[in-house]
Amino acid sequence: MRAGAADGASLMVVVVRKRALAALILLIAVVFLITSNTFWRWMYPIGYQPEIRRAASEAHIDPLLVASVIRVESQFHSEDVSHAGAIGLMQLMPDTAQWLANQMNGASGSRAHAGAEGSAGNVGGAGNAGGAAASGSNAAGSPVDTARLADPDVNIRLGTWYIRYLVDLFHGNQVAAIAAYNSGPKRVSEWLADGTWNGQLKTLNDIPVGETRHFVGRVFYNYDLYQRIYGNDPLWRKPPAAGEAVK
Repeated sequence: MRAGAADGASLMVVVVRKRALAALILLIAVVFLITSNTFWRWMYPIGYQPEIRRAASEAHIDPLLVASVIRVESQFHSEDVSHAGAIGLMQLMPDTAQWLANQMNGASGSRAHAGAEGSAGNVGGAGNAGGAAASGSNAAGSPVDTARLADPDVNIRLGTWYIRYLVDLFHGNQVAAIAAYNSGPKRVSEWLADGTWNGQLKTLNDIPVGETRHFVGRVFYNYDLYQRIYGNDPLWRKPPAAGEAVK
């Protein structure tokens, strides 16, 4: 009886040790997976990478900022159309897209855009905050056909150029630019002018429109994640430009 009990105890010890070893191996594997860049790229993928990098290079804007806007606007679903009629990956309104295409093609460079101010989930009017003429500078690359607005390449080029336009309009303030992407530049300029909001990320709660406040917060949350995950990859690096740091 004693021999049998001893054998049983020994077997139990072996089983416990094997289970402990298996648990340790599993724990190490989980820790390695969670801390690996591969895991986080799987959790936070970027679709349409060539199109984003190409458009960002043309517009000289951080491609990871563009990717962050796309993630929030459409989750990289190119077929998305909002209830307001905003189209594609970057949720562009057709009239805004037409104005952008005109600017990129060098047409009507001196007229202001007459589009309405933006609402959640789409791009607002592209006229500058003071109602003066829009910039007439052209983006690099081939002309854009807005009839193909749902096409990922066309949509990304237009949306990226619009981000560039807004960053320039707000003197390098990316936070204000992204707010304007959602709510419209005229409205954001009024907030800045009357002191409602100072254009900084840390005072995001001062933005009076909840949808815009939420949009900006989500974009920069994803932007921070993308920078951590992809920022060291040479494919996603953009040479720093003066005045473009997040304020």
